[in-house]
Amino acid sequence: MLAASVLWGTTGTAATFAPGVGPLAVGAVAMGLGGLLQALIAAPLTARHAPALRARRGTVLLGAVAVAVYSLAFYSSMRLAGVAVGTVVSLGTAPLASAVIERALDRRNLTLRWKIGAILGLAGTVLLCLAESDHAPGAADGRTLAGTLAGVALGLLAATTYALYAWAAHRLITRGVPSRAAMGAVFGVGGLLLVPVLVLTGGPLLASWSNAAVGAYMALVPMFAGYVLFGWGLARVPVSTATTLTLLEPAVAAVLAVLVVGERLPASGWAGVALVVSCLAVLTAPARRPRRVRVEPGPAERIRDATPSS
Repeated sequence: MLAASVLWGTTGTAATFAPGVGPLAVGAVAMGLGGLLQALIAAPLTARHAPALRARRGTVLLGAVAVAVYSLAFYSSMRLAGVAVGTVVSLGTAPLASAVIERALDRRNLTLRWKIGAILGLAGTVLLCLAESDHAPGAADGRTLAGTLAGVALGLLAATTYALYAWAAHRLITRGVPSRAAMGAVFGVGGLLLVPVLVLTGGPLLASWSNAAVGAYMALVPMFAGYVLFGWGLARVPVSTATTLTLLEPAVAAVLAVLVVGERLPASGWAGVALVVSCLAVLTAPARRPRRVRVEPGPAERIRDATPSS
C-alpha cells in the first residue's frame, strides 16, 4: 500500500513535463490505459472467476464507474483549485469517505488506532497544502473564486469515488475473488468507460514525444503497477486503513517537487511530512498481543491433579 502511494506521488511531477495536456486527457490516459492493461494481464485469472464476478456484477459496475469518475474529477480538481488544494481535498477526505462507507455498508467500527492515524495524517496533509499554496510560484494566477470552489467540489467527488472503488474491489476480494482478477475486472471496465474521453481529448498526447512519454509513464507505472500493489494490499487491510495509508502520496509529491521541480518547502511543510510519516507509523506498527498470564494452581487443584484417576 505504501509502495503504491510512492508511485502515485510521482504523477504531479510527471505532469509538469506535459503542460499542454489537459486534465481530462491525463486522467483518461492514466486510468484508462492503465486499467485496460490490468485487465489484459489478469484476463486468464478473470476468466476462471467469471461466474463469481457475474454474480457480483453490480459491485463490479459500481467500482468501474467510480474509477472513471475519479480519474476525471481528480485531475480536473488540481487544474481548477491548484495541485496542493486539489490533492489535499481529494486524498485528505478519502479516509473519511471510506469510514462512512464501511460504517454504512459493512457496519464496521473504527478502531482507536485508525482515528489517531487519520487525525495525524489529515493534519499533516493540511499543513502541506498551506505550505505549498503559500510558496508555489504563481499559484493563484488566473484563478477565480468560482473556479477554486468548483475544484474543491470536484475534489470531494474524487474522494468519494476513490473510496467507492476501493470498497468495491475490497468487497470482491473478501468474497473469494483473487485481487488480480478483482482489480482487472473493475479497472478494465472503468478503462473501457474512459476510452471515448481519451479519443476526444487525447490529441495533445501525440503532439510531441515528451507528451507521449508522460502519458505512457502515467499509464504504466503509477496506474498499472501502483494499482496492482494497491489490490494486493486491499486483500490484507480494511478500506479505511488503505485510504489513510495513501495519505503518503501528497507527502511524496511535495518532496519530489522540492528535489525535481525546484520548489521550496517551508518549515510548516516539512512538519506536515513528519505528521504524515507519524500517521503511517501508527497504522503500520504491529499490534501488541496480550500477554498470557500463567495462573498457578491452588491447593485444591494440586490435590485433584495428584489423585490417580480410576
